[in-house]
Amino acid sequence: MSRQEITPDLLMQAYAMGIFPMSEHKDDPEIFWVDPKQRGILPLGRFHISRSLAKALRRGDYEVTLNRDFEGVLDACADRPDTWINDRIRSLYIDLHQKSQAHSLEVWREGRLIGGVYGVALGAAFFGESMFSRATNGSKIALAFLTTHLRNCGYTLFDTQFITDHLASLGAKEIPRADYQFLLKDAIHRRADITGAQLPDVSSVLASATAAST
Repeated sequence: MSRQEITPDLLMQAYAMGIFPMSEHKDDPEIFWVDPKQRGILPLGRFHISRSLAKALRRGDYEVTLNRDFEGVLDACADRPDTWINDRIRSLYIDLHQKSQAHSLEVWREGRLIGGVYGVALGAAFFGESMFSRATNGSKIALAFLTTHLRNCGYTLFDTQFITDHLASLGAKEIPRADYQFLLKDAIHRRADITGAQLPDVSSVLASATAAST
């Protein structure tokens, strides 16, 4: 599929059908659609916080923000030797962000971006696209806050696309495509607003994870 064929509106239609775009690498202008047979999701009520992560969260030597530096998060996610975020994909997500359809959560320390995650929101579904970490636990702190925040804002589905060992350690799991489609169809017809509540504090994040494990 050539890059000229994809628009922000078409991209949102794709998400509603359960597919998402990727490129082979940063310098490849071509974009292709992905529809995995096994889909990764992160249940919003089952985020796992290890003892080391709980200690890092309680330390409080960081600041968490929403949509303060979307392009900074996007570029940090692409700043690796092998990335699927080419120039066209970057441009598409910036367009979606300007339309309030794509969002980022940032983790800062002493004014420096040390972790973050970005994704697309549609109805009560949040499609996590990518995350990064420039300090120990940077991306884990971002996900801990994001899962609690999404739940507080009325979201019912957090799509991670694929499963990695990193995500699995935090509570993510794989489900068959048919099960994902069932959850997706329900979520996109619900209403949620990622800006509809303040970001949670540390105690709320820890309490949410504790409640989920009981």
